[in-house]
Amino acid sequence: MAASIAAFGIGNMVQSNSVSAAVGTSFGIPTWVTGVVLILAAGPFILGGIHSIGTVNSYLVPFMAVVYMLGATWVIVANADQLPAALAMIFSDAFTGTAAVGGFAGTTFIAALRFGVARGIFSNESGLGTGGIAAAAAQTTEPVRQALVSMTQTFLDTLVVCTFTGLVIITSGSWETGAAGAAITQGGFRAGLPGSWGGYIVAFGLIMFSYSTMLGWAYYGERQMDRLFGRRAVMPYRLLFIAAIYVGAVGGLQTVWLFADVFNGLVALPNLIGLLLLSGVVARETRRYFSSDAAFDLQARSRGGS
Repeated sequence: MAASIAAFGIGNMVQSNSVSAAVGTSFGIPTWVTGVVLILAAGPFILGGIHSIGTVNSYLVPFMAVVYMLGATWVIVANADQLPAALAMIFSDAFTGTAAVGGFAGTTFIAALRFGVARGIFSNESGLGTGGIAAAAAQTTEPVRQALVSMTQTFLDTLVVCTFTGLVIITSGSWETGAAGAAITQGGFRAGLPGSWGGYIVAFGLIMFSYSTMLGWAYYGERQMDRLFGRRAVMPYRLLFIAAIYVGAVGGLQTVWLFADVFNGLVALPNLIGLLLLSGVVARETRRYFSSDAAFDLQARSRGGS
């Protein structure tokens, strides 16, 4: 139940709020206009279910990831002289107040740790258990193989994309401007790319990533409702989810983030307990899978050698 509610935060209102802030900064579009456009763009695919969502995301995500990473690489290379100091700052300030809220001095270690964990969960969903919903829809005969595929999301999303974003923000000096949310990233890209390209890349990248996230979380939430209340609850949930997109677009940033963080915690708690209880099963299946692969490889080598 908590996951179906959390979907309105991490997978809906936070996303539409970030998009409205980005397009407002780049193009001066009012938040209510952004909310209406997002509803019109996402609504039909959310109502269409998993097949519509999967088709759209399979095209959007790879394209925007490549464009975004190319832009980030350009900015980092352009500020290469600042890269050693940026890396040093990341490691030295990891557990200080600066890391907690982007320039708010005096924050305690616990607050810094809390913000770091919360944003990490928001980035890759680790510990929430929601990724398993999408993985369960995959066609595979080996759960361990699917788990290995799913693990690449955490690596690419957090260790690659978020690291590049952080380096853009630090090497460009954008983190010192006092901006927050999407604006701080846009400032970094604007400072490193010629003309207005930096702001446009962030704006369009954020739109595409947020759009695909909303579609994915709509599916997560409706699966929870189907499990709890049956198919009759799916369509009302989809309609409510679509309406929440507008609420997030015109809502306040702090309120939206607070809602998301609270319900993320409510989702993670029972899931982490479940992971502990199932850890023996996970270890056993993993050993079985890799043992069978090793035996297969050994037989293949022996046949090749003979």
